[in-house]
Amino acid sequence: MSQFSLPSAEPQIPASLPRHSLSIVVPMYNEAENVEPLLERIHLALEPYPWPWEVVLVDDGSTDATPSELARCATVRGPHVRIIQLRRNFKQTAAMQAGIDAARGSVIATLDGDLQNDPFDIPRMVGRLLDEDLDLVAGWRKDRQDNQLRKIPSRIANRLIARMTGVHLRDYGCSLKIFRANTLKSVRLYGEMHRFIPAWLATVTTPRRIAQEVVAHHPRIFGQSKYGISRTLRVVLDLIFVYFFMRYRTRPGHFFGGIGVVFGTLGILILAYLAGVKIFLGESIGARPLLFGGFFLVIAGVQMVTSGVLAELLTRVYYEFSGTHAYLAGEVPTPAKDECWHLPASGNEKGKP
Repeated sequence: MSQFSLPSAEPQIPASLPRHSLSIVVPMYNEAENVEPLLERIHLALEPYPWPWEVVLVDDGSTDATPSELARCATVRGPHVRIIQLRRNFKQTAAMQAGIDAARGSVIATLDGDLQNDPFDIPRMVGRLLDEDLDLVAGWRKDRQDNQLRKIPSRIANRLIARMTGVHLRDYGCSLKIFRANTLKSVRLYGEMHRFIPAWLATVTTPRRIAQEVVAHHPRIFGQSKYGISRTLRVVLDLIFVYFFMRYRTRPGHFFGGIGVVFGTLGILILAYLAGVKIFLGESIGARPLLFGGFFLVIAGVQMVTSGVLAELLTRVYYEFSGTHAYLAGEVPTPAKDECWHLPASGNEKGKP
């Protein structure tokens, strides 16, 4: 058994937890030394849990002994520990999506496999999610155990993301999050978008149903961090896409068309001015750079408006033929055949459906 030292604690299960089932999704890449300690910590935290739970461990194409350790520990722990083996390293977002797809619980918890997130925080966060009728409770590593080289860019990114998305969280990078499964499964994660999950959820639910909770954060004991300072640039690029998607997913024509109208208007004004100079003042305008600028702006405006029209057509095709909706509603009860109809007070049988 691997030797590790994390603060000892007693499981703290909320006194009243509404009926639910819980899936814990953990993507792992080259974390062989952390597999057994992580599962031990999860079981210590959830052994007295009053409702069904499972652990979904996703091996993201590890090149060390992680796959064999996962298989061994799953055999020892039992069938509630499920292993998903990806054929190669698809990166954390894809691994997390694979685990979410396989999760069977009505509540889904995600956390990293490096033992820096503490499973003992999960029951408390699940209790808040269900008691306050939220869609997401995100972890906030208030006392973060990382070096300044990682913390400073992270703080800048958190503030920038919050300002641009309107979802005001202090810690977007914390992987420990608790979701309602039906809400989480209504969005798909691609690229490296796992750090923007709260923003993605804001496209299908209101930010008022998203909260944050202070969680423990431990220094890494085994293995090496998979993150570097180079991810800062990728965060900025991803944020631009998230900003566009949140505001213009169902109306891309407004984005492209708006830019096209601005460009086209400026171009027309420039050409109108030059036409006036030519007609009324008799000056030559053929060699003026402003003439080329005006023509360029008009052409660019036409192209942007055309792109907006094409984007609108593609959006409609996507929603109509993929079966995807532009909204997410709560559970809608199905009434019996003769219920929920407003019938005439006279009892006229013709008024019945």
